[in-house]
Amino acid sequence: MAKEVVKKIKLQIPAGKATPAPPVGTVLGPAGINLQEFCTKFNDATREKMGDIVPVEISLYEDRSFDFVLKTPPAGFLIKKAAKIQKGSQKGANEIVATISKEDLKAIAETKLPDLNAYDVSSAMKIIEGTARNMGVAVKGLNDKELEEQQKESAAHEAEMAKRDAQLAKMEEESTKEIGEVEVITEKEKNDEE
Repeated sequence: MAKEVVKKIKLQIPAGKATPAPPVGTVLGPAGINLQEFCTKFNDATREKMGDIVPVEISLYEDRSFDFVLKTPPAGFLIKKAAKIQKGSQKGANEIVATISKEDLKAIAETKLPDLNAYDVSSAMKIIEGTARNMGVAVKGLNDKELEEQQKESAAHEAEMAKRDAQLAKMEEESTKEIGEVEVITEKEKNDEE
């Protein structure tokens, strides 16, 4: 008879570096999972992926036993690793922070294929390309020219908005100088005059 799953827990842990300390311990401890046993099994299973972030889905059963399934590293992590950057753009596709090759894109798509909603590598490449675009990472020969144009347009738009903000601030400053102090009459003073 199959065991009944009581709870499913999802975590992202550096490969081979799970410890009973936070954040692993604070999530799994209250669930009743043997922390040392989980850490040992996870570290053994991910030893060859050292340096990667590995998502894991843990199924907790009624008798407090557990199973876990390892997933592929997050697309964003793989893109940053291929582009050799620490973080993506804060402005999304409006700012290019790095460029990767089509071969890098294909390698990432092949790695992520089991966890993506895609049937073939070319569909997976489109999904990964979209993620890269949103991170400000261009793909050489695929969308790099388009993203450069978008970055130029965005910079021109930002410059125009900054110019308008400066004009607005100047107009507001001038209008307060012209008006000066205005006497405010309260309801009580108005009633007293009548």
